[in-house]
Amino acid sequence: MRKSLLFLLSTSFFCVPVAAQEQSGDTQITVLATGTHETLQTSGQPLTIIGREEIEQVQGGDIVRVLERAPGIAASRNGGIGSFTGVRLRGADAEQLLVLIDGVRVADPAAPGGGFDFATLLPGGIERIELLRSSNGTIWGSQAIGGVLAAWSGFDPGVEGSAEYGAPDTLYTTARAGIAHGPLELAADGAWYRTDGFSAAASGSEPDGFRQWQAGGRGRLAIAPGLRLRGGLRYADARVEIDGFPAPAFSLADTREYQDTRRLSGSAGLEFDGRNLQLTGGWSASDTERDSFDLDLGTAPTFTTDGRSDRLDLRGAWRLGQATVWFGGESEWSSFSSTFDDEQRARTSGVYAQLGAAVSEGVSLNAGARLADHSRFGSAVTFGADASWAFGGGWRLRASFGEGFKAPTLFQLFSDYGNTALEPERSTSADLGIELNDRNAPLHLAATVFRRDSEDLIEFVSCFGNTSGICTDRPFGTYDNVGRVRAQGLEIEARHDLTEALSARVAYSFVETENRTPGSPNRGNVLARRPRHALSLGGEWRVTPAGAAVGADLRWVSASYDDAANQVRMSPRAVVDFTARWPVTDVVELFGRVENLLDEEYETAAGYASAGRGAFVGARLRL
Repeated sequence: MRKSLLFLLSTSFFCVPVAAQEQSGDTQITVLATGTHETLQTSGQPLTIIGREEIEQVQGGDIVRVLERAPGIAASRNGGIGSFTGVRLRGADAEQLLVLIDGVRVADPAAPGGGFDFATLLPGGIERIELLRSSNGTIWGSQAIGGVLAAWSGFDPGVEGSAEYGAPDTLYTTARAGIAHGPLELAADGAWYRTDGFSAAASGSEPDGFRQWQAGGRGRLAIAPGLRLRGGLRYADARVEIDGFPAPAFSLADTREYQDTRRLSGSAGLEFDGRNLQLTGGWSASDTERDSFDLDLGTAPTFTTDGRSDRLDLRGAWRLGQATVWFGGESEWSSFSSTFDDEQRARTSGVYAQLGAAVSEGVSLNAGARLADHSRFGSAVTFGADASWAFGGGWRLRASFGEGFKAPTLFQLFSDYGNTALEPERSTSADLGIELNDRNAPLHLAATVFRRDSEDLIEFVSCFGNTSGICTDRPFGTYDNVGRVRAQGLEIEARHDLTEALSARVAYSFVETENRTPGSPNRGNVLARRPRHALSLGGEWRVTPAGAAVGADLRWVSASYDDAANQVRMSPRAVVDFTARWPVTDVVELFGRVENLLDEEYETAAGYASAGRGAFVGARLRL
């Protein structure tokens, strides 16, 4: 990590990654559809953009409370905030969601499934969140089976800070600053979160605390007309106390265990914006280190992992009258090591091209393909296409088809349970939707039907009593491409400013999942931790013309199963939050909230507790 930090610092101060385009609070512009700036109306893909105003309206340091306002989201957490948090999109595995922070891929290559732990992401400093809710291997390559989530920092000039305090002895502070001088812009942000927490084990009594600090800096410098250097650096350091499975019962209970996580990411690159040609290219990297401790066994780490990825890429857009060609290529080198595994490496490279055209007024068509090559399994080809028809009055009909793939993780390939013959997981998705305006307009309506079929999913296979075939030298089991699943459903979203002072919103998801693996004892079952119904309902009333407001949010989720065998049922839940804010002056704002107002007891992962009722108050300062 020290070597990584020095290298990133030396190369990334004025530069940026390939995917990063100029981001602001504009909720009409997306990067996820094509990899470069495009308006939402020209893409037929299902996209959600959450701006800074909405993030601040939700309040607090829990990013999940923000994400659950979007349709298709289901999250699970192994205890309180800071505990492992997985986000599933339209029924896909949490590890099948590609996550970008300021354009950098931040998944942990050392994790068994190679996913991102949302517990390590605080919303402080985030300007906007983009969510692509479908497979898109054409533009984004590996891991974009469920979709893509991108969190972006901003460059707004000025200084801002906030602090809040609440139960159980929880403190959350944020700060950000930005300056602009001629061709140079600089910005920085930071956040600190600490809480005494509560027992992660629902049966326990010992509180499990959490603390994290994170900081980021970025800059951009115009060096010639249309040519700009950009760059950024982010660091997060967290410690969370966890519960385990102690002897002799080996069931979830209080333990003296904790985990330290450090994540460093950065980028460096150039942008060119010509009359008909846009190019962005550069380098980005992410390094995640985890150390696990058990104080009953001493002060030395019981298990450590280190996962790193380095990436070189180039993306472009070539405008040809009413048509545009988007193109790009990249190479990524990833590595992992652990207490029990020597360092292992893999390389993934790819090229893609996509053609888009405005074929008539209000009608846009896009289609493209990607060729990817992996140092272990060889090549993979994915296709994608979408269409958008704006037919008047703000109404738009959209449709998309996409293929996705996910390369085997280094753990699945090279660990003591690994199988170097693994193939990539694959998916095919399609959706059809109709919408009125975008979700941040005074009136918004949207409905989408979707289906995604996935095959060659990598699952752990028991080798008990079997010493031949893939079980050779794998007495405790291994991984194999055996899984096949289907997810399909309906998403409905609406927002309306009922009056100048009163607004309401709703997001509903019906997600039906099915295990379709041939020969599996779980064939026909629903997938674990995938509730069929999820409803997010909220409203805000501006009490005074000056902007004082009160609001409420309801999150209702139907019952689900915690296991593939559908034997462990988790009850439905309804969680209500109440918020208030009061801009005392143009500089000072007071705010507060009550989370879980009805003190609902529920679990998102069987055996793990969730937070009860808690009150919080805070203040924000803008200069």
